[in-house]
Amino acid sequence: MNEILSEGLVMMCIGMGTVLLFLCTLIIAMQVMSACVAKLNKWFPEAGVNIKSTPSRTTDDSEIAIAIAAAVAQR
Repeated sequence: MNEILSEGLVMMCIGMGTVLLFLCTLIIAMQVMSACVAKLNKWFPEAGVNIKSTPSRTTDDSEIAIAIAAAVAQR
């Protein structure tokens, strides 16, 4: 019984060590990629999109009240 328990503990340590190593590698890789993207963004900035602004229509409170009343009536 003692052998089985010690083998189980060894397997658990190997498994948890593998997971820990993978997660640390993943964190380091994400930080490196973040630095690379930040550097590339300085060299190749995104072009700004110019959107023509249309004059917004002002709504008065009566239109909002009508919309609320219609929603309540359907319910």
